[in-house]
Amino acid sequence: MEFHEQRILPAVRQIKDLEKLLHSSYEYIVILDIHIGQLKSVVALAKQHCKKVFLHVDLIHGLQSDGHATEFLCQEFRPYGLLSTKANVIMKAKQKGVVAIQRIFLIDSSAMEKSCNLLEKTRPDYIEVLPGALIGVIAEVKERTGVPILAGGFIRSVDDVERALAAGATAITTSNKELWKYYQKK
Repeated sequence: MEFHEQRILPAVRQIKDLEKLLHSSYEYIVILDIHIGQLKSVVALAKQHCKKVFLHVDLIHGLQSDGHATEFLCQEFRPYGLLSTKANVIMKAKQKGVVAIQRIFLIDSSAMEKSCNLLEKTRPDYIEVLPGALIGVIAEVKERTGVPILAGGFIRSVDDVERALAAGATAITTSNKELWKYYQKK
């Protein structure tokens, strides 16, 4: 599954930013920091505007990110996909038929080994590599896992986006509104 040539996945941290995206050409969006009490209205609003919503399970305030939370989110809100650092969330998301994005933080070679071992177990649909500005590791993770890569974190410029894409990233997750604007279809 590709993102219909959408190279940027806008990652929303504030409701006012979501409002801007609702009238944009972006089809896929990521909801980051949100309170569980806001989920129903936010997801419904996004869907009314034909947006496919990814929820970052670890960043939903008032909800423990585990298999039970994943089941609840899938049943109650039917997101297009879920992001998490946690294996049980990814495996439950796949079981429930939503797109599963495993977020990994690569700070050194030990983290790379542990992450690759975890990814063999979870087999997510996508891997979000952070920091995404580490261009060299994008190709390595993709080669080692065979899973499409999203790059996120410290992607600050058009040049950063283009280098990550050239290194093999399928798309970029970013909360940088200037990059949203630059890559939005006209």
